[in-house]
Amino acid sequence: MQIIDNTKAMQQQVREWKQAGERIAFVPTMGNLHEGHMTLVKAARDRGKRCVVSIFVNPKQFGPKEDFATYPRSFEADTERLKAAAVDCVFAPGVEDMYPEGKDTCTSVSVPGLSDVLEGEYRPGFFTGVATVVNKLFNIVQPDVAIFGEKDFQQCLVIRRMVRDLAMPIDIICLPTVRESDGLAMSSRNAYLDHAQRKVAAELSRCLQQLATTVRLASGVSFAVIHASQALEVQGFEVDYVVVRRQRDLQTPEDGDTELVALAAVHLGDTRLIDSIPFVLEAA
Repeated sequence: MQIIDNTKAMQQQVREWKQAGERIAFVPTMGNLHEGHMTLVKAARDRGKRCVVSIFVNPKQFGPKEDFATYPRSFEADTERLKAAAVDCVFAPGVEDMYPEGKDTCTSVSVPGLSDVLEGEYRPGFFTGVATVVNKLFNIVQPDVAIFGEKDFQQCLVIRRMVRDLAMPIDIICLPTVRESDGLAMSSRNAYLDHAQRKVAAELSRCLQQLATTVRLASGVSFAVIHASQALEVQGFEVDYVVVRRQRDLQTPEDGDTELVALAAVHLGDTRLIDSIPFVLEAA
């Protein structure tokens, strides 16, 4: 397995693979890998002759009071896991390589509409940071297919829209959320939870599952959302949002919409958790 830490070397390797007609599958990550990431890696291995995983903690998607400096990093352990998974190349650039003129003055990519609601409202600039770095990684790695996790449901929609609007020849695959045995969505930030918080954290997925079930069985989305938010607060969560939206564009459901998603962002102590449960209503 190669470990490449600069853009020019990565581009040279990509040229060699492309000249040989080899299909490239790509998994972008910020490292601190868990089984959720490794599920994406396996899917990439199954879909490409060459598998590339990036490890880059992107400063452009962190706000000034967020956890960029303390975000968990485990590069040596990550590369050992990826080597065991038969990954061909780890691309691990430095901040100076990705943003040679600085992250605040670089050319940026924005995806209007989808980026402005929910996570975009609570984390201004977050999706510009995500779209910019993913766009640049796509330009460097030139994958035929890229694999993401559905836990970051809104991020998947943003990336799909960016790829469509910019006519990028990349298949975007978003896989279902990988969960712990008690239902908690796997996330690098789960490491911030203490023992007591970790036990409570599983209530987030259970609450969203109940919200989805309630909406399936009744027509009152508004009441179900209010009840879900109150239930989370009783468990000790500070709620940013709990909503039910259309899967395709995160807009408020209208009569006849059947493909929906329950989404939430909450704080538990100093840790912010997100989760989503896609579901489908039976057609009337």
